[in-house]
Amino acid sequence: MEELYLMSIKPRYARAIFAGRKRYELRKVSGSPLISEGSIIVVYASGQIKGVIGEFRVGRIIKATPEKVWEIVSVPGTGIGSDAWAYIRGAKQAIALEVLEPTPYPRPVTLEEIRRIIPGWMPPFSYRVLREGDPFYELIVKRLRKPYS
Repeated sequence: MEELYLMSIKPRYARAIFAGRKRYELRKVSGSPLISEGSIIVVYASGQIKGVIGEFRVGRIIKATPEKVWEIVSVPGTGIGSDAWAYIRGAKQAIALEVLEPTPYPRPVTLEEIRRIIPGWMPPFSYRVLREGDPFYELIVKRLRKPYS
């Protein structure tokens, strides 16, 4: 199985990814597992959407100080706004994940629907690994990905 991650992304950024306007997703580096090139990110849009809406493949990964990451990705055409600087500023390290092949699912699966299948399910604060055997992967993601696999 390819490396899969579930990532929570604010709705406006998630919409920009699937509209092809946002070319990088920024994250502070913490104790979370490090994502590698070629991984698949399953997007949980937080906020008013509260649902799993699609996925993208990770291209180039830039891992450096927030200042260096910002210098590379804050150019016109990347879809990165000045609010992203406020998010990564002050972190010890930051990463920028290049967004490739953004693929929306045929329809979003809402948090309410997920919780009917997996009671008490909570989306990750930032992101987490998805593995075979994980109920969320087996019951939700695997079915959503069927047309793309």
